[in-house]
Formats: sequence, C-alpha cells, structure tokens
Amino acid sequence: MEKRKKRRNASAILFTVLLVVVLAALGAVLFRRKKPEQTSPEELLLTYMDCILRQDYDTMYDMLDVEASGNISREDFVKRNSAIYEGIEVSEFAVEITGYDKETSTVSYSTTMQTLAGEIAFDNTALFVDGEDGYWLAWIDSMIFPNLKPTDRVRVKQTKAERGEILDRNGRMLAGKGTATQVGIVPGKLTDQETAIQKMAQLLEMDAETIEKKLSQSWVKDDTFVPVKTIPKVSELQLIAQDPKKSVLQEKERQEQLLTIDGVMLTDTLVRSYPLGEAAAHLVGYVQKVTAEDIENHPGEGYTAENVIGRTGMESLYETELKGQDGCRIYIEDSNGIVKEELAGIPVQNGKDIQLTIDAGLQGTLYAQFSEDKGCSVAMDPRTGEVLALVSTPSYDSNAFILGLSSEQWASWNEDENMPLYNRFRQVWCPGSSLKPLVAAAGLMAGTIDPQKDYGSQGLKWQKDTSWGSYYVTTLHTYEPVTLQNALIYSDNIYFARAALDMGTKEMENVLNSVGFGQEIPFEIKMQTSQISNTGEIGSEIQLADSGYGQGEILVNPLHLACIYSAFVNGGNMLKPNLLYRSGEKNSYWIEDALSREASETVLDDLIKVVNDSHGTGYKAHREDVTLAGKTGTAEIKASKEDTSGTELGWFALMTADTDVERSILLVSMVEDVKDRGGSGYVVGKVDEVLDAWFVE
Repeated sequence: MEKRKKRRNASAILFTVLLVVVLAALGAVLFRRKKPEQTSPEELLLTYMDCILRQDYDTMYDMLDVEASGNISREDFVKRNSAIYEGIEVSEFAVEITGYDKETSTVSYSTTMQTLAGEIAFDNTALFVDGEDGYWLAWIDSMIFPNLKPTDRVRVKQTKAERGEILDRNGRMLAGKGTATQVGIVPGKLTDQETAIQKMAQLLEMDAETIEKKLSQSWVKDDTFVPVKTIPKVSELQLIAQDPKKSVLQEKERQEQLLTIDGVMLTDTLVRSYPLGEAAAHLVGYVQKVTAEDIENHPGEGYTAENVIGRTGMESLYETELKGQDGCRIYIEDSNGIVKEELAGIPVQNGKDIQLTIDAGLQGTLYAQFSEDKGCSVAMDPRTGEVLALVSTPSYDSNAFILGLSSEQWASWNEDENMPLYNRFRQVWCPGSSLKPLVAAAGLMAGTIDPQKDYGSQGLKWQKDTSWGSYYVTTLHTYEPVTLQNALIYSDNIYFARAALDMGTKEMENVLNSVGFGQEIPFEIKMQTSQISNTGEIGSEIQLADSGYGQGEILVNPLHLACIYSAFVNGGNMLKPNLLYRSGEKNSYWIEDALSREASETVLDDLIKVVNDSHGTGYKAHREDVTLAGKTGTAEIKASKEDTSGTELGWFALMTADTDVERSILLVSMVEDVKDRGGSGYVVGKVDEVLDAWFVE
C-alpha cells in the first residue's frame, strides 16, 4: 500500500512538471508569435533601430526570426550588440529607408551614427521573413556594419593626447611631464600580510585600512601589481617638493625601508610635474582627475574619466589649449588580428605648450625671500609690460595634488591661519605711502603743488582745524625744507594730506579714476579691481586727507600699482601688463597719457632720491651698478581711527630708472604684519637680496 501511494505521488509530480513546461512553452510561443502592430518591414526596421540608442536589446531580439538568424541565443545576441554599440559609445543614431523589394522582403537603408571616433555612415540591407503572423527580421552580424562577419571583432583604440607644457620666458618648464615613484604590492609575495601592511602604512603615512581596501579589489590576483601610493622620485639634485626640510637622503632611506618589506615593489610612473613647487603654485595651479560633474559641465569636449583637467591658475586658464584632443580609431579586425576596415578615426592632437613672460629664476628667488611671510610680489619689465613674476606667500605645493593629497594635508592648509591657499596677488590692499608718487603727480598736473616751494614744517602731527576734533594726521620725521622731493624722501604723511586737500575731492577722484581705479585690469588673470572707497566716492574732508597718503578707504591691486609706476619711466603712459610670451615683444599701453610727461619725470627724479639719498626710506636698496627709483609704504590696518592694536602692511615699489639697462625691472612687494618688524624697511631688506640675484645674473 505504502509503495503504491509513493508511485501515485511521483506520477502526480511528474505530470505537474510536464504540464508547467508545456504551458510555459506554449505561452512563450504565443507571446513570441504575437503579431506586431506595424505590419510593413520598413516600419519594423525603424522600430528595431530605435531600440539601439535605448539599449533595449531584448526587444530587438523579440523581433527576430530566430531560425533565419542562425539560431542565435538571446544571451549571445544581447552580448554581441551591447558590446559593439556601447563599446563605440553611440550617441546619435539615424536611419533612412532608401528602398524596399517586395518580392524578396528586403529593405535598403542608410545609417549614420556618432561615436567616440566621430561619425560612421554606411548603406545596408535587411532581410525579413514573411510568416503567417507577420514579418520577422532575419538578423546577421552585417546588420551592425556591412562587412562584419560572426568571427570578426569591432575594436576601439584610443590614443591619449599629451598635455602641453607651461614654460617660462627662457623655456624652463613650470608644468609638464615628470617622473614619480609608484609604490605597490604583489599580493602573492606577501609572507606576513598584516605586518607588511602596518609597516608600509607607517612609512607612507597612510591608513592600513586604505591599503587593505586596495588589495581586496575584485581584479586583484596573486601576481598583480597593486598601486598603493605615488611618492616623489629621489633626485640627487633637488629637495623633496612637499617638504623642503626633508633631504634627498631621508627620502632614499624611506624608499630603501619600503623595499625591505616582502611583496613591496617600486616602479617609475609618468606624472604632471611642477618643478617650482610652492614658488609658483598660485600662478601655475594644478590638475586633477576629471569627475562626472566635469564631464557634465563640458559636453562634447572629449573628456573621459581617464583625463585630467586644470583646476586653478594657468592650468585652468589655458585648459583648452593645454589639454589637446585624444585620438581614437574604430575598426573591424578579423579572427587573425588583421584590420579589415577602418570605420572611423580622429587623429590625436597633443596639447599646445604655453610660454609665459615669467622668469622662473626671479619667481623662485622672490618666493625664497618671502616664503615665511604673508604677502605677495609682482615683477614687470618696465619697458614692455611683460610680467616677470607673480608670487603669493605662504604657499602650497601643486605636486601634492598629483601625488595624492591626503585629507589631513588638505585640512591643514584650510585651517592654517596664514592661509597658504589664499592667492594674495589677485587681491586689493591698502597702499599706504606707496600711493604718494601718484598723488604728487596729480598735484603737479593740477597746479596745486609747487615742487620748489617750502610748505613749512608742521611737526609730527597736524589737523586742518578744530572741526577735526581729536583727529590728527601723524608722520614720523621732521625735516627742512618741506619740498615735494623731501616729502617723498622722508615719506611725509602731513605733506600729502595737505596736497590732497588742496586738490579737492573731485580732482582727487578724477585722477584716481583716470589711472584705472574702478576698472578691470586688462590682464590674462582676473584681478580684483582697485577702489577709491567702499562707495566709489570720497565722502569727507578727513577721508580726502587720509587718501592723500594712501589710507582712507583706498585699496589697490599690486599689479595695478606696478602699472601706475610704469608711467613714471614711460613718459606718463601706463603699460598694459601681459603674461603670454611673444618674442620681440613691444610695449602697449593700458592708459596713454595717464600722467603728463613733465609730472612723471619730476616725480621719477624724486623717487631716485628716495632710494639713493642716505635719508631716503628706500636707501637700503641703493646700488652702485644701476640707478634705481622707488617708494616705500606702511599702511595701517585698524578697526577704527582710535584703534591702537591694528597691524601694518609693508610695501616697497621700485624700478630701474633707466629702461635701457639690460636687466630692467619694476618690482612691487607687500608683506602683512610688519608692525614691530621694521615696517616697510623689513620689505626693503628682503627686496635688496632679490636685486642682488637679479643683477648678478
């Protein structure tokens, strides 16, 4: 009895399974043979082709007569079509029916598509089977491309464009190809993985968990080289860029210790390199890997996840020229690896080199002198307007972004009170006494200053009258006679406050506006605009007096100040600054006749005295081999007129008085927080050492 029951149960189960299989097969046939809404082959072909951009390969397969299509399986069909269409990245697809042979049920059509390598266009035919329940496509590989056979492959070969270099005026590389050391692990050679990872993490200053994650990636095998971190390549000629305090010997020792770990390997790798490191970071900038957001923001520009893009500085400003265009070929290859047909191709176009007017030696020297200060320097050729240096201190190392910037380092830079990421040469600052030469020229042109007149000493503090209440203009020195030249030599605040009052508000505003205040500086890098005041106007008599010696609410960009000083050696014409190097560059003017020739020459003679008279505030920069002219400036930065705890900015602007000298230069340097450090004299001392290097060279 028990045996018969088991047999009946087994029979019932078998019958149920067979019934399910039959019903499933019948359903599939009924679904498979459902008559399409479109009855003509032309309409069916257009429907089929419309699925390609949508990557709806299952619907395409459902339109086939499987037997007439070589009994290709759904899996193989989907794999073949998706690999080709998605591999060549079809972005546009258009089909035009050109004919239909009713007797053979053959549709002729033309196809165009946009791909990684450009447009592919061809004429083709499609065969349909006329069944009892409608037309069905007889698919073969040549429907993808006319010459494609089942054993052929469609290949995509991309050639990466080389990014252009950024060069200085002498061809010295500021950004370009360099070599770093790639530290990696071959997992199969690790004898004690935990100990090896811990030691490696310590030497590379990274988390052990990060290394473990790299080793656990799906593609990693025992004999795979797994990159862990890129570090500087040891060079006997230079210090490590990231930390000048680390010597080459220390880096050598670290890398030797890494090689003692079983499974660790070091290999060379090509990277974007910034030889000047911190000295030119704010100018040159850096590149980073392209993100999904970058690709979205730059449609049709050829960016992929394998590219880099300029983030800041010249790398960003000249991204289009530097990046180049990757090359790409799409071709059909037979089973023997022989190219049968080239379908499309875009030739590789390497990026263009960008040559700047910058002098790398001067850039580096200026940075070295001011690296411990918060400040900036601008150097210009006073004959042409070519910018020779743009320095912001303190700084960061662009190479750190290439070698793999840690979150700790990024946080350290952002939290540093000295703000190394802040580009100071693009900002505006209170000019202090460095503005006095312009006020002198303005008074001369307005006829309110007689350069020979002795205006009489007012002592160390002065006010126009009692309407100023407790406010006085103060100065540091008394001298006689109180002439324009002596006022510049001793940097007399009282003289220039009175000069501004004699000119009047409107004249003062007109002069400042005529030399570019409130205007955008015509320069490749966007600089902040210099201002007369927060409102654009001088609002009171005291503010006018303060503006006369560069205080009040006047703010100036260092490059703009350099352009103003260029007028003193160019007959009153202000040079237009430029950053792109052109051989045989001749000067061009931003503002012609900004100052009168007579006024500019008079002030220039006085500025020569500032540097060459033993009483001059710039005398420390005096040289026997070349005649220099210049002006110092100490600007008070305080919350109110009564504030006694504010800080000071120190300025020094100087230039070769004779533009015919071979090593002509115009230099403007500013340092923050010079109070109790010698004021502007601190800056003069630093610049003097820069000049030694410049003129000796």
